[in-house]
Amino acid sequence: MKVLFADDHGLVRDTVCAFLEREPGIAVTVACDYPQAAELITRDGPFDLVVLDFAMPGMNGLDGLRDAMLLNFNNPVAIISGTIPRAAAEEALAIGAAGFLPKTMPARSLVNALRFMASGEQYAPVRYLTETADVPAHPLVSKLSRREMQVLEGLSKGKTNKEIARDLGLQEVTIKLHVKTLCRKLDARNRTQAAMAASAAGLF
Repeated sequence: MKVLFADDHGLVRDTVCAFLEREPGIAVTVACDYPQAAELITRDGPFDLVVLDFAMPGMNGLDGLRDAMLLNFNNPVAIISGTIPRAAAEEALAIGAAGFLPKTMPARSLVNALRFMASGEQYAPVRYLTETADVPAHPLVSKLSRREMQVLEGLSKGKTNKEIARDLGLQEVTIKLHVKTLCRKLDARNRTQAAMAASAAGLF
């Protein structure tokens, strides 16, 4: 089974890759953002399964999923995330994603889910979808736009405005404006406090 695993968190990427490579019959290729993943799909694909981190640079929400499905000749493409809203997970499945994988999944369950999706089936953790159905989103989420959430995630990772701008394909001055707005909405005096607020809320 030929798998492409794309995630911008090195620890997650390396851990999953190391575990999968111990499994017989699985060959893993990794990418650290969506542009690199798209390049690998085009150059080395199609893959039996592509797994994309929902929040990594270049994804632009579910646009990356749609694009990857076309690039991979409609072979299975799945989403993995630790922070995806339930509605977005459901939308991903509705538009044809091979599945949704929470990052909290045990390693053995993850491997089983990958094999299940590669066989052409759609995977969704019923427990995740049902347990979160009645859980309201954190109040901070309702305050912020999708772009502001992306910028806040960058701040949470300790990235500079220039790095965030590069990841999102925006001008640095635009990121500065978003940071200013974030600080106002989160009642934070600076970017560090904004990142701490996001961490305390468990957003990233």
